[in-house]
Amino acid sequence: MSVPYTVRTAEDPADREACFAVRKAVFVVEQDVPEDIEYDAYDAVAVHVLAVREDGVPLGTGRLLHGEPAAAKTGGDASVGSLGRLAVAREARGLGVGAALVRAIEEAARARGLAAVDLHAQTQALGFYERLGYEAYGPEFPDAGIPHRAMRRAL
Repeated sequence: MSVPYTVRTAEDPADREACFAVRKAVFVVEQDVPEDIEYDAYDAVAVHVLAVREDGVPLGTGRLLHGEPAAAKTGGDASVGSLGRLAVAREARGLGVGAALVRAIEEAARARGLAAVDLHAQTQALGFYERLGYEAYGPEFPDAGIPHRAMRRAL
């Protein structure tokens, strides 16, 4: 079943709230990530992307950190952006929404002159990111009690 949707940069407060609603459903409700660590100061400075169905229902989200906010996550390299908080609503999984969000974040990174994108992938999602051209590096580490690996893709 194909569902028509669009991916865009979240520009206004309603878009931002839609992003947060998807993150809450996926991370806080499904994965038991504590709500107080799901939202952070980076949300105010990140580029957020949003996938929405034709009828306006939010299907997925992700964010890009760049410049100083990204440096702590990318080893201090200012030319590398940090992709994070990628979440797709349960009913939209398998429709290509996650891949479309990753590509939109990469486009936002290119538009800001970045050379690569880093991310911290849940280990169960490594294959998804590998299919999109990301390569894992470094040891596995826990984040919110969930095993992760760092990954990078040159743009």
